[in-house]
Amino acid sequence: MVNVRLFAAAADAAGTDALAVNAASTGELCDALRTQFGAEFSQVLAQCSLLVAGTRVAPCVAGSDADVPLGANVTVDVLPPFAGG
Repeated sequence: MVNVRLFAAAADAAGTDALAVNAASTGELCDALRTQFGAEFSQVLAQCSLLVAGTRVAPCVAGSDADVPLGANVTVDVLPPFAGG
């Protein structure tokens, strides 16, 4: 299982700030999140950065998801763009 933490607009669109997802790669994770949370969440997800165990990886972009392998119990943070300084 992958531990997913959602922040700001991603958490709002999903209605939760954390969940566990069965996924072996970021591509599988992105597909699972899109399926579970629908179109509004998918639009937000397309704008988000992903951190896998604290390391930035390619974002979720439908049709071209990078396929970064995910280990068991890894944490993936879904971070929408932040404004401010």
